[in-house]
Amino acid sequence: MKKLTLYTDGGSRGNPGPAGAGAVVYDEKGHLLAEVSVYLGEKTNNWAEYEAIILGLREVKKLVPEKERKDLELEVRMDSELIQRQLTNKYQIKEESLFPQFIKVHNMRVKDFPNISFTHVRREDNEEADRLANEAMDRGK
Repeated sequence: MKKLTLYTDGGSRGNPGPAGAGAVVYDEKGHLLAEVSVYLGEKTNNWAEYEAIILGLREVKKLVPEKERKDLELEVRMDSELIQRQLTNKYQIKEESLFPQFIKVHNMRVKDFPNISFTHVRREDNEEADRLANEAMDRGK
């Protein structure tokens, strides 16, 4: 089974404020396959965290043909414990604006990534995705 690791990070300067999302994809040997970032406009940090995951999953879809995705083991690593726990059904979603974001991730999980896991990592272990999210926020100014 092919394995990929996706690091994601989203943030905002102010809450809400100018927001950005970044994602980095590595293969099982740690080789960089893709990196992407986008400015999101005025959003909350939690909304941006979800958008970073969606952005990253879309990037993985470009890298892995549809017929191969069912055999893909994908680990999504993020430094947002809240979002990770919502995606692993440990926390409920209380912020109404996050429901559509959660559903987008859920639908991609069901349709495209049946072997996906969500892992919380320390902020210092997520530097590349954080850099990309900050670059996106800088571009948006």
